[in-house]
Amino acid sequence: MAAVAGPENATALYLSDGGDPLGVTSVLPWALALAMLLLGMEQLSYVWKKGSLPGPALVVPFLGSAGTMIMKPTDYWRRLADAAGSRGLCADYIIGRFIVFIKSAELSHGVFSNVRPDAFQVIGHPFGRKLFGEHNLIYMFGQEHKDLRRRIAPNFTPKALASYIDLQQGIIVSHIRRWVERSESSPGSAFPLRMLCRDMNLETSQTVFAGPYLSPEARRAFNKDYALFNVGLMALPVDLPGFAFRRARLAVGHLVTTLSGCVVESKRRMRESEAEPSCLVDFWMKETVREIDEAERAGLPPPPESGDREIAGHLFDFLFAAQDASTSSLLWAISLLESHPEVLARVRAEVASLWAATPDGAWPAITADMVRGMRYTESVVREVIRFRPPATLVPHIATRDVPLPGAGYTVPKGTIVFPSLLEASFQGFSKADRFDPDRFSEERQEDRLYKKNFLAFGAGAHQCVGQRYAVNHLLLFVAIFVSLVDFRRDRTPGCDDIAYVPTIAPKDDCRVFLSRRCNRFTNTQ
Repeated sequence: MAAVAGPENATALYLSDGGDPLGVTSVLPWALALAMLLLGMEQLSYVWKKGSLPGPALVVPFLGSAGTMIMKPTDYWRRLADAAGSRGLCADYIIGRFIVFIKSAELSHGVFSNVRPDAFQVIGHPFGRKLFGEHNLIYMFGQEHKDLRRRIAPNFTPKALASYIDLQQGIIVSHIRRWVERSESSPGSAFPLRMLCRDMNLETSQTVFAGPYLSPEARRAFNKDYALFNVGLMALPVDLPGFAFRRARLAVGHLVTTLSGCVVESKRRMRESEAEPSCLVDFWMKETVREIDEAERAGLPPPPESGDREIAGHLFDFLFAAQDASTSSLLWAISLLESHPEVLARVRAEVASLWAATPDGAWPAITADMVRGMRYTESVVREVIRFRPPATLVPHIATRDVPLPGAGYTVPKGTIVFPSLLEASFQGFSKADRFDPDRFSEERQEDRLYKKNFLAFGAGAHQCVGQRYAVNHLLLFVAIFVSLVDFRRDRTPGCDDIAYVPTIAPKDDCRVFLSRRCNRFTNTQ
């Protein structure tokens, strides 16, 4: 019986006879030539933009150094810092984008101070517009940006901050109690604190920012969506179904929708004449609804940035800024206090002079006045933030060719610039590689002397509007934690090496042994 020719054999036979109905053989050389031309242009573009800067001579097509940045971020950013050397900056290439890494504190401050339409623009993430949306506080300039910051200002007045302290401490104490109970159930066993601190911060920020407007079910959904968002921050920016980046982008939409409902409820409650603000969105809406109602009575459109979804988007920005950065700082505070017992002893003594258990063992509430009196503890907090700034890099994009004074280099339009807050923190300060809270004392005032080097909260018009809240949160945690708990790190080789998750944390996720220092944690327990 004769064999029946399959499709492969038929195609081969047809081509051998000179047939090529799709023109494959004629098109293939041109396609290869075009691909080689594009690759060559990519390399030439990189070399031209790089100019005299340190950096790789050639780059991997399209991907550049993306693989190393994602798989080994600590090694990657350290390599760029080494390459920058005394020049203070270097070049690289990531997923089709030319980047400049800035090590110099002076040059980094220059970038932060020149955020405007015709210079640099904060992007928060190399692909932040897709994640955070086009209409975002960090992408605003000029009067629009000033007006929004003015509307946000009531959220961080002394009165508002004092009300947040009441909310924060209750959540902090309840979580610390659970940590100690976990430790007591497994005596002699250490456990990592990173995810526990993250959960505590997520509950704190949800409660402080959205208060009573998030139901338990909404909180569970919120936590799930936020976890998806966090994973997507460190993933390749593939916006297709099934990829982490797409899941993160969709999660942001869900989170904003949830927060929109909180804004609606807060507006309704704040319209009640006797209603007092109970959380951040209330302080924000108290003034906002007054402006909306005045505009409506005058027959005018509502004020800018007063829509439910617009405000919800900005609320999400606050949550994002407060969540992972605070988790990072809490972990480093624990690690640094444990490795500097003399600092820990001074913190405990200061806190005990202002906040201590009553004779029956109960702990009173910490007040705003007490917080203001913890001057040395605040110095410790600020030194933790300097020594290990949680968000070590804040990417900007050059909106045109921008000269960097003192660098002998002009940043080409479209370049993503990475000022390194971590590198800046170890420049200028006296003995900058030492953990020394006294540098923030009234006598030394290094935070003022070297202001351009302390960039953890940014600089210029886009400086973090919630930095006082962030400092208060870390201060409260430190005061409560060291007073209620004895703690010891499970120190192993490299445990305090920096890991990017995406903010920085100890490599071992801060494994600790805990035990209680008191019989009761609150007035009721």
